[in-house]
Amino acid sequence: MDPLFSIITVTWNAAAVVGTTLQSVQRQTSSDYEMLIIDGASTDDTLSIVRQASIANLRVFSEPDNGLYDAMNKGIALARGRYLIFLNAGDSFADETVLARLAVLSADGPGVIYGQTQLVDASGKVVGKRHLSAPKRLSAASFASGMLVCHQAFVARRDLAPQYDLKYRLSADYDWCIRVLKKSQSNVYAGPSPIISYLSDGMTTRHHRASLWERFRIMCHHYGTSTALLRHLSFIPRYIKRRMGSSANKQ
Repeated sequence: MDPLFSIITVTWNAAAVVGTTLQSVQRQTSSDYEMLIIDGASTDDTLSIVRQASIANLRVFSEPDNGLYDAMNKGIALARGRYLIFLNAGDSFADETVLARLAVLSADGPGVIYGQTQLVDASGKVVGKRHLSAPKRLSAASFASGMLVCHQAFVARRDLAPQYDLKYRLSADYDWCIRVLKKSQSNVYAGPSPIISYLSDGMTTRHHRASLWERFRIMCHHYGTSTALLRHLSFIPRYIKRRMGSSANKQ
């Protein structure tokens, strides 16, 4: 019998952080899942750490790839679960009941189950909330206001999930979520309690400006250039507020 969830974790030389992700999965009270490690031929101890993990329904694949989204595409192709969860190395479930809660919400077969995200540092300490909050109601139109739901907290039914568009190097997840939402007939909110702890040192964090440019292109594609321009003008106060908050925290 196929599992309810396929947890897909992409790794490459992630020995320093992958243990946190594995332990988070191990602690889940629900066992109705498989975990796929899609490794890009790591040269550190990543694979040794993964293979020592006590996860019975763990599958490991290691070979060179063409980047994060190429590896995610491999994960989609290999997944057997009804729902896909992309949990990057270093990220984790917010608590041990997350999968059990998501399983209850999956009963009617919604296209997307989604929730809130909290930011953590390398020690696992919660350092704040994500600057965008997941809304109580979600549709494809919602993402015209930006990526309101963190990719890791966006649980998509596998039969609705396309391959990632590899022309986007940093923000293909934004495009992917919009395409899933355009096909989804119903989306279920998991409530105000965070379901994901996000390690705030990801690829898009380190390449923030290039990522924003890609997201603008994606927004133009899905919502039109005029809408994208108007939305970005409305983002300016939000951006200034974030910058001011960041400066204040450094003082």
